[in-house]
Amino acid sequence: MVLLTMGGLAVSATSVLAQLDFDTRAPYAILVDHESGTVLFQKEADALIEPASMAKLMTLAVVLDMIKRGALELTDQFFISEHAWRTGGAPSGGSTMFAELGSQVSVDDLLHSVIVQSGNDAAIALAEGIAGSEAAFAAIMNEFALDIGLTESHFTNASGLPDPDMLVTARDLADLGRYIVREFPEYYPVFAEEEFTWNGIRQLNRNGLLNLGIGVDGLKTGHTDSAGYGIVVSTAEGGRRLVGVLHGMQSVAERNEEARKLITWGSRSFERIPAYGEGVVVGQASVYGGDQAQVGLVGEGSIDIYLPRGNRRCLSAHISYTAPILPPVRQGDRLAQLNILCNDQLIQTAPLYAAEPVGDGDIVRKASDALWELAFGWF
Repeated sequence: MVLLTMGGLAVSATSVLAQLDFDTRAPYAILVDHESGTVLFQKEADALIEPASMAKLMTLAVVLDMIKRGALELTDQFFISEHAWRTGGAPSGGSTMFAELGSQVSVDDLLHSVIVQSGNDAAIALAEGIAGSEAAFAAIMNEFALDIGLTESHFTNASGLPDPDMLVTARDLADLGRYIVREFPEYYPVFAEEEFTWNGIRQLNRNGLLNLGIGVDGLKTGHTDSAGYGIVVSTAEGGRRLVGVLHGMQSVAERNEEARKLITWGSRSFERIPAYGEGVVVGQASVYGGDQAQVGLVGEGSIDIYLPRGNRRCLSAHISYTAPILPPVRQGDRLAQLNILCNDQLIQTAPLYAAEPVGDGDIVRKASDALWELAFGWF
């Protein structure tokens, strides 16, 4: 990997922000900037943990993707099997939409129940309606998880009911939350609905942060006796969207308080600093054997820095990319990454793209680049 240091600024593959003096009683936590993926806070974010009902976000991602692709309709009706009724329905004693055995429920109502009520019967009915069984649906969940970059998590059922083989990380849950917010904006407002009434039964949203006036509009809570209390939470307060995860707490009250503190700190403790305008060349990358020796690098739109307040003097940055870059290079190809640091600690990354195309060079250019590589290598 090539590192190029620029005056005043310096780039890297993992984003970890200086966490200042903030901490949380949650054993596992992470707070991420939705747009850039910048990690503002993390605590045991890569430890494997039981997801509880937060696993339903993976079920929702699969179902909403099918709807988006036209493979499923909100009006489709799914059967409530004995397994769905007994394992996740009224006889189970867990969170349920109280769907009747042998009835049929629309996909839209099932989705509302999973999001608002955390209905286990609804999640199982969706799984069975799509794949025939929960086990078959879990295979779809795991394949889809890998497709969207959740590399450390493994799902075994649609509801999040306890299973020793079902494990996730807080980081993957945050990325899953970001995916849902980004890919399904037309359905995301359902996460902010404070109640849902179905078949004459009114139930409140289990997300206790929705009505606190701090801009929280999703996503999902979870609890089992073995895992404790957790939440995937999001807010657009403060001019940018954040997605946070906390897990392993001892009560609903502790979950709500720790989540409120984390999301409020993230919304208010940072300032936005414009760094590079749209189309502004951030730096250059060498092209081996091209008709130009270098290609300019630009961001995807403008690049803004979110910095802990009172730390403007700490900034540095560098560009990293894997060499050699070979032609042809198309305008817009992703080639490099800008790493922004505060007091030598990485706080933010941004992808960089080719500002212009670079074609194949002539024999003289290729020969001179070959001699350079022999003499100095790529560094």
